[in-house]
Amino acid sequence: MVLKKQSKKITLNINGISVDCSISDSVLDAIKKSGFDVPTLCYDERTGPRGSCRMCLVQVETDTNNEIVASCTAAASDGMNIQTHSNPMKEYRRNLLELILSETGPMNDCPKCNSTGQCEFHKATTDYKAKWDVFPYLKGKGIPEDPNPFIQRNYDYCISCYRCTDICNDWEQAAAITPAGRGQETSIHSFFDNQLLKSPCTFCGQCINTCPTGALVDKKMVNTLTPTKTQRTKTICPYCGVGCGIHLLSEDGEIKGVEPDFEAPSRGSLCVKGQFASWEFVKSEERLQYPLIKTNGTFKKATWEQALNKVANTFSHIKENNGPDSIVCWSSARVVTEANYLMQKFARVAVGTNNIDNCSRT
Repeated sequence: MVLKKQSKKITLNINGISVDCSISDSVLDAIKKSGFDVPTLCYDERTGPRGSCRMCLVQVETDTNNEIVASCTAAASDGMNIQTHSNPMKEYRRNLLELILSETGPMNDCPKCNSTGQCEFHKATTDYKAKWDVFPYLKGKGIPEDPNPFIQRNYDYCISCYRCTDICNDWEQAAAITPAGRGQETSIHSFFDNQLLKSPCTFCGQCINTCPTGALVDKKMVNTLTPTKTQRTKTICPYCGVGCGIHLLSEDGEIKGVEPDFEAPSRGSLCVKGQFASWEFVKSEERLQYPLIKTNGTFKKATWEQALNKVANTFSHIKENNGPDSIVCWSSARVVTEANYLMQKFARVAVGTNNIDNCSRT
């Protein structure tokens, strides 16, 4: 018998609450388990900690030391006493947010806040009551001319957190964008005249989904959604058999866009079809709304009873003249198990063939 290796448990004190966690956890992991929250503008759990935004700094006391650490990069250790929202920490975060506000575009014009809801950065500025006019405004980083049909880039809202480059290079391994320049002139660039269509970009949309500001947004959703009216419906992408999780964004019953479902097994990953086209066919004028039967080379409207009788008679005719193995049944990797069971039962019992497969192999 193979025994599963047990990870060592440690106990921390977070804001006066005792929290048990694994010795492999970071301080940020422990904070999340405790139910508290700290802003993390440069952190995406898929690519790991960077520690550059400094928003997640917390006060840590141990038996031998008292220091301020970045919770995303600091390892949790037994007996730590952690303060996440002491007055010095709140003041520090507010000052840092006000400095960032002086380098970014107006909050009221943020493309993400005005479409899919308040972005992470502006939510933090609201939570910590940061003011935009404390420091002199610095010149924005500009809006690159990019004719691609999917991703809008407005680097006046870029805070140089590098989540987009990390997710592109380390997670998706597309290497389509990279930091360029130094200091205040640092911005995100792509190769070949800074146009995504000429770069290795696959338009998976992960840069949009990880961006904590309005620097990267879905072009199709800009100025088409009202955040207070937007509804999110959890579902599955209708394309290939992988079945990635998505949320359909709708307003007044009309689908306007898609966001990935980070709680699904796909962990937020989508391809270009899932990210930008998984809903557009719903509004297509060519979408079938009733059965059609071809008569003398022309499709004509029919009832469901007529259509099902036509299918059944055609199956019977093919089986009688060519045998059951002349028929193949295709099922779907996206439907429930019971539906797939019925399809294979239909193939083996009703038709009499073992020719049964699914869309994941196409």
